Amino acid sequence: MVQSMKTLTELAALIGRHVTGDGFHATPIERVTLVQSSTVTMPMPSVYRPQLCLVAQGHKEVTLGERVFRYAPGRYGVVTYDLPAMGHVVEATPDKPYLCLYFDFDPVMLGELALRVPPPPGTPSPPIGKTVSDAGAALLDAVLRLLRLLDDPAALPVLGPLAEQEILYRLLAGPDGARMRHITFSQGRVALVGRAIAWIGKNFRERFSIEQLASEVGMSPSSLHEHFRAVTAMTPLQFQKQLRLQDARSLMLVQAIDVTTAALRVGYESPSQFSREYRRHFGEPPARDIARLRASAGVAGVA
Repeated sequence: MVQSMKTLTELAALIGRHVTGDGFHATPIERVTLVQSSTVTMPMPSVYRPQLCLVAQGHKEVTLGERVFRYAPGRYGVVTYDLPAMGHVVEATPDKPYLCLYFDFDPVMLGELALRVPPPPGTPSPPIGKTVSDAGAALLDAVLRLLRLLDDPAALPVLGPLAEQEILYRLLAGPDGARMRHITFSQGRVALVGRAIAWIGKNFRERFSIEQLASEVGMSPSSLHEHFRAVTAMTPLQFQKQLRLQDARSLMLVQAIDVTTAALRVGYESPSQFSREYRRHFGEPPARDIARLRASAGVAGVA
């Protein structure tokens, strides 16, 4: 425990030294992004891609469907599919900001390792596409070794891939090993759900039925509904709705598109229905929500 606290302290110091303020910061390590927030933030929607998120300091919450995942120092989250979720920082101050890192998974490297690492013993984990767990000392050490290379650019090209492999190995060999292997599956029902997620991601602005989606991926409607909900904590149509609402919110915020135009552009036929569903999802009518987001620009997106 003491050693893990020392590791987290060094991780937080490294992240703090390599960010220039609140927000998301790319690094010389291609798949690593560093995040800082000096204040708590409002819930913000985002599509989480397959990645590891490890918190070094502060706390945040992420909501997927009706499930809430809580992060604290030394806890990590794994996402195995592109999933729409709501995240916000719930504990941070200027003196002790929220600090975390995102590590995007390299599917080729992960697939090669999965063939060499025996599956962990015990009951296979449920296929839910997101989870949060306590990081063991070995995983924390591997992440620390990778971040230390930010201070050693000459060694980064040689040692960086080795550190990334060790992180993936620790995840495959740990309690989330079975879930990590879902990323590499090309067959089976979970893989078919992955194809359904990708199909909706490309076609969410269009109307479709569960029968049409099931036909697209080669499943029965009942099987697709059951397994899709197990992976995403949502039905396919709830998944589509979240993508539509997030897309509309982005259009209004970034491109200054009015409510009716945004609703029609993302696939709604009724602006009034769009406004009702938007308010239920984000807590406020569209115009008021966008005004609030603009007033707090620069902080709200960190999670």
